Amino acid sequence: MNQLPLTLPLPAGFDEAALRQLSTGLNAQQLVWLSGYFYGQAAGATVANGAPSATARGLVPSAEKLTILYGSHTGNGKKVAQQAAEAARSRGLTAEVRDLNDYATRQLAQEQNLLLIVSTHGEGDPPVAAEELHRFVLGPRAPQLPKLQFAVLALGDKSYLHFCQTGKEFDQRLAELGGQRLVARVDCDVDYHDAATSWIAAALDKITASTPAAAVSANATVAASPAALTTPAITRTNPWSARVLETIQLNGRGSSKETYHIELNLAGSGLHYAPGDALAVLPVNEDSLVEEVLRAARLSDTASVTLGNESRPLAAVLASRRELTVLTRDVVERYAALTPHAELHALLADTSRLQPYLYGRDVADLLTDFPTDQLTAQVLAETLRPLPSRAYSIASSLLVHPDEVHLTVGALRYDAHGRRKHGVCSSYLADQISVGDTARVFVETNEYFKLPANPAADIIMVGAGTGVAPFRAFVEERVELGATGRNWLLFGNPHFTTDFLYQAEWLRHLQKGGLAKLDVAFSRDQAEKIYVQDRLLEHSREVFAWLEGGAQFYVCGDKKRLGGAVQTALTEVVRREAGLSAEEATSYVRDLKKQRRYLEDVY
Repeated sequence: MNQLPLTLPLPAGFDEAALRQLSTGLNAQQLVWLSGYFYGQAAGATVANGAPSATARGLVPSAEKLTILYGSHTGNGKKVAQQAAEAARSRGLTAEVRDLNDYATRQLAQEQNLLLIVSTHGEGDPPVAAEELHRFVLGPRAPQLPKLQFAVLALGDKSYLHFCQTGKEFDQRLAELGGQRLVARVDCDVDYHDAATSWIAAALDKITASTPAAAVSANATVAASPAALTTPAITRTNPWSARVLETIQLNGRGSSKETYHIELNLAGSGLHYAPGDALAVLPVNEDSLVEEVLRAARLSDTASVTLGNESRPLAAVLASRRELTVLTRDVVERYAALTPHAELHALLADTSRLQPYLYGRDVADLLTDFPTDQLTAQVLAETLRPLPSRAYSIASSLLVHPDEVHLTVGALRYDAHGRRKHGVCSSYLADQISVGDTARVFVETNEYFKLPANPAADIIMVGAGTGVAPFRAFVEERVELGATGRNWLLFGNPHFTTDFLYQAEWLRHLQKGGLAKLDVAFSRDQAEKIYVQDRLLEHSREVFAWLEGGAQFYVCGDKKRLGGAVQTALTEVVRREAGLSAEEATSYVRDLKKQRRYLEDVY
């Protein structure tokens, strides 16, 4: 594609001074948007005598229309969709990005070029935003789609059994309905960025290959290389080295938990975040685990490994570049190809046995259980997963703590299969770095866990353990902004005396009005265990009244133990207080989720 000049002569009679005044103070992204806006105005304009413009008369072919749909839980799908849209527009395509939550199913029959980005949750379930289209596409009313060209990017996590199940189902069904794949489906693990970028490029290559060159050239005038005008962003591949300002253990003596409040310096980074966002940390594996893996593999720590264009000692690669603490099916499959162990192949063939084997085991366990002489340093590095970042809900408001970010981290330690195990990132933050040290970090925006746009809206926050972290940020932000909406926190942990995280802060907020209500559930302080979901049921009338008054409902904490239990309890609250059937109450809660008034940050 020929590049248009960045500077063009002004048309006769055009006021250059007015143009400069209009564009003063705009950044590169805003200038590109303004360029596209004016181009769109010109494309639809008519000349003074009412005759259509050259573009409207069809002298310049229109660009292919591309619809980009996304459905995800944390916002990663939206990021990929926006990345795809920018890439499409740079090629002269007309791209429309839509959230599946807001997409009318009847529109599917009209689509011609479709990129679908969708995640999978729980036991192979679609995210709430994708439920309606998923049900429609897999149901009897789905239309035939002979004119559709599509591509599916599935987001998932290989540590789950039903990896990328929703994406697989969409991909298969769209093809069964007559759609033609632009490119093969791509299933992304946690570290999805490179795979997503390649998928976008491949899909757009197919679309632009069938687009008239004149249309591409005409529409590409808005893409005058803004990337060259911006500084490198702080991302996974370009993290910020944040200095540790403070680390405080929050639990009292004798607690069974080990929770840390960690404060990091962002001064000079240019990083911004909002309450509800997460901070991703690039961890380093513990030396002891690296040594165990080397010993089980019977390999030298100094053996050379090549990753890309870089050669490093095996020990360094295992420490900072490879996942060691978590064992996933794909790693076992690649390892099984190296060894004739019949038992290992039998495990892979039987899902009911594989999942229990993977649970609580790490790479050292695998190498010990099924030793092989076929390993080299290079083969081991290629067999293991890249070490992904770990994301933690941010526990601070940037308005209250300028140039800082705070985390609430629970150190994960447990005994399994004869060895002491540690969570890779929590133990890194708890044990390997101290005040004055640095950690490599970047911000991950969570589009679907945000405070209400209306400061007068009430919020109900339900969190257990470290799940209280984002709610500390929520309340700090709302107090600082003077929001008039009421804040209600329901917090749970084992013991009042040792595990009431941020107790002094919550009591101060309660005294000064930053919290309208505070309810706690310390499960082990009495004979009968009491949890936050029990508090919801105890206060069912008030909970329902807040919901009916427009309150937003937030849940943060353990996905298996908290997420489902809270949803079940809230459904019972609605059934009880509204006098609905179980099915109607379930529908009420589902509608809260679709309206983005029931928001979860569960892990």
